[in-house]
Amino acid sequence: MSCKVNLVAVQMTSTPNPDENLNWLEGELREANLVSNSIVVLPECFSCFGGGTSEQLKYIEHYDSGHIYACLLNIAAEFKCHLFAGSVPLASATNNKFYAACRYIDGSIKGEAKQRAIYNKMHLFDVSVGDNTGSYCESDTTLAGEDIVVIDVDGLRVGVAICYDIRFSALFDAMGAIDVLVLPAAFTEVTGKAHWEVLLRARAIEKQCFVVAAGQVGRHCNGRETFGHSMIVSPWGEILVQQTHAVGVVQKQVDMQSIASIRASMPVYQHAKFRSDFVK
Repeated sequence: MSCKVNLVAVQMTSTPNPDENLNWLEGELREANLVSNSIVVLPECFSCFGGGTSEQLKYIEHYDSGHIYACLLNIAAEFKCHLFAGSVPLASATNNKFYAACRYIDGSIKGEAKQRAIYNKMHLFDVSVGDNTGSYCESDTTLAGEDIVVIDVDGLRVGVAICYDIRFSALFDAMGAIDVLVLPAAFTEVTGKAHWEVLLRARAIEKQCFVVAAGQVGRHCNGRETFGHSMIVSPWGEILVQQTHAVGVVQKQVDMQSIASIRASMPVYQHAKFRSDFVK
């Protein structure tokens, strides 16, 4: 991959209808005029959101099959992009529970798209929040993933996390040196106002990497309110571009060589006293 890379975050107000969401997504990406080899990040639960638990269970897919999966392959191939597909419900061995999985689909190869990796969300959102939903218990339907995922995307090290994961710095320490962190999310309105920006900027600064965070936004069919503010953050912690309250696509072409410059002038990995074995 060249030094210039186009980073893309898609902000959605997803409904419980996968086809409706996928059709909207394809149209938005077409209007965005993406350059080839863009790294595209979709929100958490992009294909089905705002319904009850039964809605998620209806759309559980398997590792390499399913209607949503097939649509994602087509989208990645059409736009010749590196697609990090938010989260979808992925089958597990436990009845009535699934993994919240981010599929990485490589559509950069002409005429073909392939799934290269899957990350299963590790930290589950079992919390009380002072909003109109009140409390959340993601573990009722979702199993926690166990594996840290860092992917080689044409020579770039790309770490993957989902939403609530962003609060757990040890996960990112264990990733070692990464160039890009992708974060699909559906932060609540309350927690988003309080912590979204500061967490994203902190991770970018700590890891000296670009962060591409794609969120859900607005009021959904079940009354849940999500914060939006999808953004791309520089390794220096600057917000390069942001989509605040509306749905849509934000993108920024960045120079990956800026990472080397920042790390040379402030070599935090060399200075770290508690280094992970994963660190280069």
